[in-house]
Amino acid sequence: MRVVFIGLFFAALSVAATIRLYMKEGDWHLVREYQVLADRVRFYSVERGEWEEVPLELVDLKRTEQEIKRRQEAEKAEARWIDEEEKAEREARREAASVPPDPGAYYVDGKEIKPLKIGECKIHSNKRRAVLAAISPLPMIAGKATLELDGETSAFVVKQAVPEFYFRLSAPERFGMVKLTPSKGVRIVEKISIVPVSKEMIEEPILVEVFRRQVGEDLYKVWPVEPLEPGEYALVQYTEGKVNMQVWDFSYRKP
Repeated sequence: MRVVFIGLFFAALSVAATIRLYMKEGDWHLVREYQVLADRVRFYSVERGEWEEVPLELVDLKRTEQEIKRRQEAEKAEARWIDEEEKAEREARREAASVPPDPGAYYVDGKEIKPLKIGECKIHSNKRRAVLAAISPLPMIAGKATLELDGETSAFVVKQAVPEFYFRLSAPERFGMVKLTPSKGVRIVEKISIVPVSKEMIEEPILVEVFRRQVGEDLYKVWPVEPLEPGEYALVQYTEGKVNMQVWDFSYRKP
């Protein structure tokens, strides 16, 4: 598509090389080029494919030259835009290549990209606690449950209030950032409500509003819209209603 667009652009430039030679009475000749002589204007007619001449006093040279200038400026602006687009694409490719190929979350620490360790989530429901991967989809009775991580704080610490991450997805699922709630030796990733009869599971994470910018196939740059408050957070990938959340946890602490 990129090659086709550039080809069409330069084809359009070729067509745009024709000039409207305006007459003072209001009409014009479509010409390939023209020459101003002593008392006449000589031009090559695109329509008739031959050189012709017309008295200089009949030609509106000022209007003709103004249109030529406008076209030249438009063509230069278009060329600059294409150049900037190509530079942006090259930068995006370079940026994508700098991120490890394995799915997961990566923290941008200056010029260094550090992988976050995926957390082992556990379901806590009706005095039972089991590893999420071992029991999903979850056979639970109606009521409440929580998705938890062990420990009240993460071993991975960031010191920027607006940290930046790369997120390479393992599947086309939802993803984002959530705030975790420390509670008696664990961090609650989300609350889960199980609807009676239908056993539908309603997930209730505390979502953090983030910006997302795609930089490659299944690769995104993610950062919070507002500076984070000190606390526990995680990047997450999930399918809503399936309780299959993958979690990469981190702490934000002020320097």
